[in-house]
Amino acid sequence: MGKEQEKEEVLEKMEQGASEESEAEAAEDTGLAGEDKLIAAQEEIAGFRDKMLRAAADFDNYKKRMERDRNAAMKYAGESVLREILPVVDNLERALAQGVVAGVDAEKNLAALLEGVQLTLKSLLATLEKFEVKSVASVGQPFDPNVQEALVMEASDVVPASHVVAEFEKGYYYKDRLLRVAKVIVSSGKAGS
Repeated sequence: MGKEQEKEEVLEKMEQGASEESEAEAAEDTGLAGEDKLIAAQEEIAGFRDKMLRAAADFDNYKKRMERDRNAAMKYAGESVLREILPVVDNLERALAQGVVAGVDAEKNLAALLEGVQLTLKSLLATLEKFEVKSVASVGQPFDPNVQEALVMEASDVVPASHVVAEFEKGYYYKDRLLRVAKVIVSSGKAGS
């Protein structure tokens, strides 16, 4: 039994050696697989970092472009209003040119000039209304210091006290905001009272 036991021990040791060798090979394989995983993870991180940097650059470019667009919009915000007013300027120039036509009867000339200016004013008011500019109703209305500035007080038998008799300059609203106050003459009541 001694020899058989020796054989068994030798076989056992051989099996253990083979087992240890295969474990070492497996560990080497796992080590390689671990290195491959690490390299793959590092490449994935580099890819994500690159995407993040590109997204940040794109966002920065977007912000710059939006700022440029906003500045341009602010700079040229009144362009559409001015484009609408230019025909009024043309009409006023035509009206003035009518006033200096040589050889035309002065009375006819004056009537044509007056008619041209009236049409031009109507056109300008229509343009202002298109952009939501409306006049402040003042004449005959009670004086309102929020929208009117009293320049003079005068006695009136027709207009009650503290009501507007006449306007020096009309006041205007732009949408719901006061653009300019009306400059008015306010009634102090009946003369001699």
